[in-house]
Amino acid sequence: MVRVPARAGHVRQVSAPLSHNIHRHDERRVDMAQTSQVFNFSEPHTTLQEVFLSQYDAYRREPFPAYPRRIEHLQKLEQLILENTEAIADAICSDFGHRSPTETKFLEVFPALSGIRHTVRHLKGWMRPDRRSVSIMFMTGRNRVIAQPKGVVGIAVPWNYPLFLLLSPLTSALAAGNRCMIKMAANSRNLCGLMDDLLGRTFPRELLTIMPGVPGSEFSALPFNHLIFTGSAQSGKAVMRSAAGNLTPVTLELGGKSPTIIGEDFDMREAASRILYGKLINAGQTCLAPDYLFVPQGKADSFADMARTIVAARYPDSNATDYTSIIDGRAYDRLRDTLDDAVGRGARAIQLVPGDFNDGLRKFPPHAVLDVDDTMRIMQEEIFGPLLPVKTYRDLDEVITYINGRDRPLALYLFSNDRAVRERVLSGTISGGVTLNHVIFHVVQHDLPFGGIGASGMGHYHGYEGFCEMSKMRPVFSYPRLSKPGVLYPPYTKVHDRIFSLINRLRL
Repeated sequence: MVRVPARAGHVRQVSAPLSHNIHRHDERRVDMAQTSQVFNFSEPHTTLQEVFLSQYDAYRREPFPAYPRRIEHLQKLEQLILENTEAIADAICSDFGHRSPTETKFLEVFPALSGIRHTVRHLKGWMRPDRRSVSIMFMTGRNRVIAQPKGVVGIAVPWNYPLFLLLSPLTSALAAGNRCMIKMAANSRNLCGLMDDLLGRTFPRELLTIMPGVPGSEFSALPFNHLIFTGSAQSGKAVMRSAAGNLTPVTLELGGKSPTIIGEDFDMREAASRILYGKLINAGQTCLAPDYLFVPQGKADSFADMARTIVAARYPDSNATDYTSIIDGRAYDRLRDTLDDAVGRGARAIQLVPGDFNDGLRKFPPHAVLDVDDTMRIMQEEIFGPLLPVKTYRDLDEVITYINGRDRPLALYLFSNDRAVRERVLSGTISGGVTLNHVIFHVVQHDLPFGGIGASGMGHYHGYEGFCEMSKMRPVFSYPRLSKPGVLYPPYTKVHDRIFSLINRLRL
């Protein structure tokens, strides 16, 4: 057995076969002192520095892991999740105070496993060099793009979907041949401890490790070759400023207020059923949740009546075991203040299930909130909870103008079967992603890129785009053997003028 340092207070055991290639000493070995001279660390966290340097050293010794090695890593990750699904669901339930294990399996375990399997099926093709056309002046030359690992990737994971938002970017990073350091949220202590143990017994630390208890500011200050952060826009700005000190490229997924529109032609009850599913899973603590809703003028009360019937059938009361707790007291109090502010400014709050607020379990009854306006906090801040503001509209131009007057959202949802309406909304607005006639499900389409724009984020991961994001897509031009390059060299004469005129006449 090889003993590898783990989190404070215990020693991690790793079997020799897993770490053989990492720990062997050979002619390619890069001395750690030499490696450390590449970086100018400013933060004081020695353990962070040591882990980063060991991963970077391992990357320099094996800068391009072969296809079988990458597949092995992904398959081990899949097997780890399959064998520990129940323990993972229990840990997440404990971190939330309560979340249904069934909801965790469908919202986190399944999409994570599905993403790994999609990647395994397609990785060989993604790794294959991409042939590109060559300028006609060099027509016997050769162009190609090769995907190379960036090196050491940092992944900062939020608390709301802590398994999926760990594994989805990790899948992209490992597929691209990188090494990964992971920081989990403070509210995910139980899952963090479990995953630290499981990953530590499956992978060598120089390939993949979780860093429990590390402050976010110190983590983002490391000179990663790429950094992925999921969280609030305010935190995203701080992460980007920190990463800028090392010119670290970042992928940011930041959420925002995702608008939802029910078109005149779409069945209101069916739309309500689908919207309320996406709104209330995880008690609304979802970056892609419908944040506010537009319904045709005169139909807000009708929507609220339907919503009461639909939600009460799914959650008999706010203490139902299938209904998730709010993550902590601060978030719970913020939601209560947000609702009180809206009611105090003239909104109508319609509770959608029986039952009182449960301060002990932080169970917050879902509400539709009617007659809202932009002076209210509920329309100014991302809600991240089971409150659904409902606005009305007379024509689509009002909706498009309203959406475009605000930060670009992570998602947009439209319910309409009218092709002209769809095109009008899609061409007239911009968002990170779109689901038509439902909500959220574009996130589990692994052949679609996932990511925000502007205040809702930057960059993409999932599937092929995630592989590209975690790779340096390196262009390579092979100069043609039969070419005579000297014709372009100085000293310049009238011959050069004639060549310039000729290539323009030929439109080369």
